[in-house]
Amino acid sequence: MVNAPVPKPESRSMRTALVRTLYACLVMLTAQTTSLARAHDRNFRAIDDSRSAEWVAVGGDISNARYSPLSEINETNVAHLRAAWTSTKFDEGGSSNVTPIVKGSTMYVTAGRTVYALNAKNGKKIWSYRTVPEVSSAGLPEAARPHELSLLSTTGIPNRRGVAVGSGLVFVGLQDGRVIAINEETGQHVWTQQTGMDRSKKQQVVFAAPTYANGVVFTGLSNGDARLRGRLTAMEAATGKKLWQLFTVPSPGEAGHETWPAHNDAWNFGGGGIWTNAAVDPDLGTVYVATGNAVPPFAGDWRPGDNLYTCSVLAVDVVTGRVKWHYQLVHHDVFDADAGTPVVLYEAHLNGQTYKALAVLRADGYLFQLDRRTGRPLLPVTERPVPQLESQRSSPTQPFPVEAESVVMSCDEWKQHGIPAGFVLGCMWTPPASPKDPQNVLAPFPSVRVSSMAYSPITGYFYAQSSSFLAWPRRAPDPYYFDFNRNVPDLKNYATLAAIDSRSGKLAWKHRVVAKNDGLPFLRSSLLATAGGLIFRNSADGAVEARDASTGETLWRFQTGMTGDSGSPMTYEIDGKQYVSLPMGAAVWTFTLDGTIQPVVAPAIKRDDGRFAGPIIDTTVIDTTSLKESLLGPGRRYFVDEYSFNPYRARVKAGIEVLFVNNGTSPHEVVAVDGSWGSGPLSPSQESWVSFSKPGRYAYLCKNHPWVYGEITVTEDRER
Repeated sequence: MVNAPVPKPESRSMRTALVRTLYACLVMLTAQTTSLARAHDRNFRAIDDSRSAEWVAVGGDISNARYSPLSEINETNVAHLRAAWTSTKFDEGGSSNVTPIVKGSTMYVTAGRTVYALNAKNGKKIWSYRTVPEVSSAGLPEAARPHELSLLSTTGIPNRRGVAVGSGLVFVGLQDGRVIAINEETGQHVWTQQTGMDRSKKQQVVFAAPTYANGVVFTGLSNGDARLRGRLTAMEAATGKKLWQLFTVPSPGEAGHETWPAHNDAWNFGGGGIWTNAAVDPDLGTVYVATGNAVPPFAGDWRPGDNLYTCSVLAVDVVTGRVKWHYQLVHHDVFDADAGTPVVLYEAHLNGQTYKALAVLRADGYLFQLDRRTGRPLLPVTERPVPQLESQRSSPTQPFPVEAESVVMSCDEWKQHGIPAGFVLGCMWTPPASPKDPQNVLAPFPSVRVSSMAYSPITGYFYAQSSSFLAWPRRAPDPYYFDFNRNVPDLKNYATLAAIDSRSGKLAWKHRVVAKNDGLPFLRSSLLATAGGLIFRNSADGAVEARDASTGETLWRFQTGMTGDSGSPMTYEIDGKQYVSLPMGAAVWTFTLDGTIQPVVAPAIKRDDGRFAGPIIDTTVIDTTSLKESLLGPGRRYFVDEYSFNPYRARVKAGIEVLFVNNGTSPHEVVAVDGSWGSGPLSPSQESWVSFSKPGRYAYLCKNHPWVYGEITVTEDRER
């Protein structure tokens, strides 16, 4: 249905009353045509029967459970699954990371700069809409041209998580803070709304898919860890008019503001970006979101206090935008521990009682289950001591579910794997070192993010993917400098697929899976659970998998040959036939039991067999100190790193001398790891030549700081 515009209110109270009346009417009308209870299983709460054949939100529905009651494809016949069709390749070589949406017989997906509507039976394009138009400087003031052209041609592309549908429209979040609405039948633009700063600020982005519920669109704004507060915006679906906007960091006079320092304005750009799609409970009139880390990420001394409402779950009144309750997952975050997976709404059955529940996976792999009416934990949670650094004003404790198990590797497991000589191992929640702290600490990174959980009411399990890896984050003198120093040899990434039992928080099963080998160790695609007893996922090696939901054992694997970007699986039904679909590479791949497209041979993946990873630079000069540019943050920010060779990996021809230069402020002496050669002591500004006559790989370190490594590859002429 299309909603009438809300008249401009004469006062705040009148506006609230009008919005409440509008939302109540929408709920009543929706209730007449849909049921929020599914007959298949009494545990399932949010997928409605009339749309069970569709996939109308990136999370399946507004619960984010990523569960489908479809069961034509099940554990007994999934081995026969084959590709039925692949779509035409996306324009301009675009690729997609999204979860497709299917409403009726139409699929909606984004790739590159374009939104597509596809026939969900065969993948043929119905229409496409390019969000970044061809632009020219004509008509723009001379001074405005560079900024405006850059904004229109670069930042107006769709986010990489997906779209929402409702009220006859397709809602798309853009990477400049805007949300647009497109007519779902014609592909014509209907409205645009800016949810961030009117003059688009660098790194403000609607990162997650919008959420549509009862005539209202909810979107979060994230900040790329720039000087910007996250915010949740509610818009009227038909017109894009803002109904309300909630900042995730409270302003002066609001509850929670006291958890920010009074001596500076850190709160005003404190972070709390919303990186995931919202969930909605229409019966409770509540929208739920998880918020990201505080800003600046590694400078806890700049913002002492718990820093609400960063790294929290927020329950927000759908009509007024008022916070009903909050639950902070990480106090005073200095770990970049975004709440980076969407919250899931479900019915919990504990101790003979049924609860309207919410689950969220913290970045360290622990599952928190809350009463979504009150925000109270459904299973016991305790505050435990965590590692401390006075320089970071770190919180003495963090909350942990009692007796629960994490999906990532424990500190004890990392101790068994060992770390490079010269480093010491910290455990999870070890704060990043400030300049006056020991600089040689590696610690597990809170890395469970991006990949959305799935929940099956049949097994009562939450399904999650995780990456376990060590990081070497440090707090630079510039509080806004942000980087993960990966210049450490022998760093591994261990990827895991696991099931968490909702009744205990313990792992039901856990399996090692293939990790992506592209320098970005996060698992980005999300999971799908079905009533057919299956879990679907895609693998970094280009395969799509189906696993037994009870055991995690692989039942089916189909190799697409696509090892680049990939999206997340979903399922739908048309004319009694079940489809499983996801983007792989530059097209959508869709599978059925009667598909005829056969799998291909797995592509060869080029891997570096050495201890070192990262780009190799052809050069004969190596500095002992690096000038590094911040990955994120406001403007270009730099850090002179005394503990990093530049380049980390170099390449020369045999017989060529290499010049080592101490461009730092402290003594350095370069020595081979095996002791076979060295530069001799180098005071600041001194240099030394070393000749390499034999081809091979030569690992070296700084004798003064034996955790600082580098590598030289020496080649013959014919190998260059």
